[in-house]
Amino acid sequence: MGCFEGFFSFHWKKEVTNIKQKTAFRFTDEEMETAKGTDLPDLLEHLGYNVRRVGSYYTTKEMDSLRIKDRRTWKRYSNGTGGDSITFLQEFCGKDFREAVNYLLEFNGHHSRDPPTPRLKTAEAEKKTVFTLPIANQDQRRVFAYLQKRGISAQVIRGFIKAGLLYEDSLHHNCVFVGREVGGKAVFASKRGTYDLNGSGFKGDVPGSDKSVAFRLPCDSALDWVAVFEAPIDLMSFCTLHRQVRSNAVALCGLYQGPLDTYLRENPHLKRIVLCLDADGPGREATEKFRAEYSQKGYTVSTRTPAHGKDWNEYLQQRGRAKERGEQNQAIAR
Repeated sequence: MGCFEGFFSFHWKKEVTNIKQKTAFRFTDEEMETAKGTDLPDLLEHLGYNVRRVGSYYTTKEMDSLRIKDRRTWKRYSNGTGGDSITFLQEFCGKDFREAVNYLLEFNGHHSRDPPTPRLKTAEAEKKTVFTLPIANQDQRRVFAYLQKRGISAQVIRGFIKAGLLYEDSLHHNCVFVGREVGGKAVFASKRGTYDLNGSGFKGDVPGSDKSVAFRLPCDSALDWVAVFEAPIDLMSFCTLHRQVRSNAVALCGLYQGPLDTYLRENPHLKRIVLCLDADGPGREATEKFRAEYSQKGYTVSTRTPAHGKDWNEYLQQRGRAKERGEQNQAIAR
């Protein structure tokens, strides 16, 4: 096939769901202090995460880029999100504000304000959350404009949309990156806000998403390698820089290696892994960890890092600005 869109000969039907409206609710100052003061390592262990201490902070096996400091606040460096126990439950357990605070009140031995008391979820129970894709917007204009602003080519954007891997949601006009299992069923979705006016925009997974699949391109059986990225936008940036890459790629949507393990298990002919993770501290740390682990398993592991910037999208944007400046200088010199 001569173009990016041509590679994706399969197309999937968009799935939609109804969005529940959140209701306003006020807790007392004492209740809020209790909820915000929850011990995060204890909470995460209760939720089923494998918590480990690394120097002055805590992290988890499932999310290497997660950092818990002073046992009360967290930050996930792979996507820039962070906060307290309330925001953690909102981000990773699909709870709204009211549900999260009630959850934490009971966890800390206090009475919930909402009878009956919400049942605490284990990691296994969380996996049973029903996954539904956000309602799709009638057009993709804001997503298209946002990604082009990030330097991603129109050809690549159209290819992902046409393949059912990307669309714009109708409520907040977020980018929705859809992860599909081998049979084409959507089992994962990551949302990315299209507004970056005051720093990084909204990021978050749709509740019930299968994190062991995450976001990926289909596997070409004629190729024996897979390229691994942290974020879908980095994968799309790499596709813009290297138009020949149209398959055999996984975006972990963080630094959890489960999606890579799933891809390798489903495609046993793969022999080579190309790590294209971010060039920041957590990315380098994960690269060394993955290199050692998968080399021991018999894979040939290599790395590709952007020449400039902390990730592939930042490099793509810097490259585009440099090219634009060069064209302007040429025009002046004429």
